[in-house]
Amino acid sequence: MRKKTLLFFICWLQTTLAAWSQVTVESQIDSIAILIGQQAHMTVSVTAKSGTHIQFPTFKPSQYITPGVEVLETSAADTLRLDDGQVKVSKIFTLTSFDEHLYAIPGMKIKANGKTYTGNQLALKVITVDVDTLHPNQFFPPKDVQNNPFMWSEWSNIFWLSVLMILLCVIGFYLFVRLRANKPIITKIRIIKKVLPHQKAMQAIDRIKAEKMQNSDDQKTYYTELTDTLRQYIEERFGFRAMEMTSSEIIDQLQQTGDKRMIDELRELFRTADLVKFAKYSTLMNENDLNLVNAVNFIDQTKLEGQPTEERIVPKLSEQDQRTRKNRVTIKVCIYGIGLVVAALLIYIIYNVILLTT
Repeated sequence: MRKKTLLFFICWLQTTLAAWSQVTVESQIDSIAILIGQQAHMTVSVTAKSGTHIQFPTFKPSQYITPGVEVLETSAADTLRLDDGQVKVSKIFTLTSFDEHLYAIPGMKIKANGKTYTGNQLALKVITVDVDTLHPNQFFPPKDVQNNPFMWSEWSNIFWLSVLMILLCVIGFYLFVRLRANKPIITKIRIIKKVLPHQKAMQAIDRIKAEKMQNSDDQKTYYTELTDTLRQYIEERFGFRAMEMTSSEIIDQLQQTGDKRMIDELRELFRTADLVKFAKYSTLMNENDLNLVNAVNFIDQTKLEGQPTEERIVPKLSEQDQRTRKNRVTIKVCIYGIGLVVAALLIYIIYNVILLTT
């Protein structure tokens, strides 16, 4: 009894393994009859265990699968997963024939894991076109390509867009002529070297020293140039009209500004200068040198450091020039915008004309 059971189990296992490892090849064709030159599609499907290496035969274009039947094209493999770990791999072969006959298409030979399997045989009937041999005068040659009739609805959009493009070109040309007629407003910014007040005053005092005016007999000229130098410096440094003020007014104005450095020495210098210029007062040589030193010390103690040595002069445009500049900018923007629109319209028109004429 046990031997029979064991024998039955072994047979069942062999049958199951054979069914599990079995590879099936199935061929189908979508048309069993075609006219000469028509095409039929043959589908070859292979069902096998997942992971099986399946190899279909390869055909070159117009290669015969059987004498009289050509393979025009082979599709890519299409894989479908089935139950029980199996897959179905299919390929479509496009067939044609140019001879009237009933063809037997042999079963497709498929290799699976190196082993060859053959599918079922198919039949393909190729039928010729019936020709009326009784009326040979009714044969007509191939017709020429028919010209499509002109339809305004197809061309109206292109026509009006072309008119719009021409109008935009005319407007753009007019704006360009206006732009050329209106000369651009060119403003030149000047950058000039700026001599600071204390530098200018020290240059004047150096010139007085170089000419040795303090040692000359013409003391009136010496004190006139020295005080004029100080007045010019005070006017530029402190911002009041020192050139038009008397000596006492200058001293009072300096005291009001809060700057009292060297006030006594400056007052003594102006007093001496007034005596020399108006009262014919004669000074000693060391007194002239002292006044010159006091003037230098006053300038040195009241000078402002860190001021810019360059001045940027930007010319101011008139209202008319400003309007002209704005108009030129507006015209340029319009010209650029019109150019972009015209370019886009031209591309669109050319594209549609090509579509309508081909």
